[in-house]
Amino acid sequence: MKKWVSPSLLVITFLLSALGHFAGWDATVQFGLSALSVIFVAGFLGKATESVSHYAGQRLGGFLNATFGNAAELIIAIFLVKEGLFDMVKASLTGSIIGNLLLVLGLSLFAGGLKFKIQKFNVSLAGLNGSLMIVAVIALFVPAVFFNTHSITVSDTKILSLVVAGILIAAYIAWLIFSMITHKAYLADVTENTQEELPHEHKPQWSKRKSILYLVLATVMVAFVSEWLVGTLEVFTTRFGLSELFVGAFLVAIIGNAAEHSAAVMLAMKNKMGAAVEIAVGSSLQIALFVAPVLVFISYFMGDTMDIVFTIIELVAISVAVFIAKSIIDDGSTNWYEGLLLLVVYLILGVSFYLV
Repeated sequence: MKKWVSPSLLVITFLLSALGHFAGWDATVQFGLSALSVIFVAGFLGKATESVSHYAGQRLGGFLNATFGNAAELIIAIFLVKEGLFDMVKASLTGSIIGNLLLVLGLSLFAGGLKFKIQKFNVSLAGLNGSLMIVAVIALFVPAVFFNTHSITVSDTKILSLVVAGILIAAYIAWLIFSMITHKAYLADVTENTQEELPHEHKPQWSKRKSILYLVLATVMVAFVSEWLVGTLEVFTTRFGLSELFVGAFLVAIIGNAAEHSAAVMLAMKNKMGAAVEIAVGSSLQIALFVAPVLVFISYFMGDTMDIVFTIIELVAISVAVFIAKSIIDDGSTNWYEGLLLLVVYLILGVSFYLV
């Protein structure tokens, strides 16, 4: 294993986090240990994903990272749904979307731009991703607008949420068929076909089978550590006087998306901006078009359907993130200053959520 992270520290922090959880240590101590463990496990997952991407191609590699990275987010949300904490779930979904579009993408553009003056990727892919993000915003806006402007019963709101969720899942499946099968070559990254020709490009240290095994192992570890960390949030947030909205939209979201943070930034610094954008934007799309709708159906089968009606501040935050991200990636080229702009918007939203 390369020196990107110490395997011993990876194991030690994971075991300490597990010990703190099962031994019932102080919540703040558990929070710190789990957060530290997430950092190392996320690095492990990022390296495994990069290795898998070498064999599968950058677009499929980016899709795999978004999927495996969101596994922790989905598991966390399922536990929250089971407890009936629907507002926390929707806040965490909001945080995941804006976190990927602003924080993850912003850090990737900034880090990659410091090393490479201009980084390019497929313009067609950028345009389609932007269109899908707008569809996601529309799908989240419509139930909220109807709920707040018309006398719709709770039962009708839940039915509307189930219908919208089903449509979004169908749209996401159609997007996978379009991007992975029928138009795979059309959406290929501009650098994907030349990466193997670069003299400085190194082959991954792990075999294809080992890369997949490590990817699955890292995902399982991320899910466990994230669950342990979320278990400390109630005590931790009460102790430090944090609001439920801020915790869901920022703390839970950042924790659940730690994997994408490291993987996207590492790929951007290797001049694989197409894969980095696919991770950040693809993860947001997956949250909006697949994870959120799936949670609606999961809550339905658990006996209490979660509606898809988001608050005004959540909708504003998502719309702002989509607008600025789309405007930056539309031309298929990026630089460090555009990354800085995304980070600035994320900080503004973070302060706003903290003060609400």
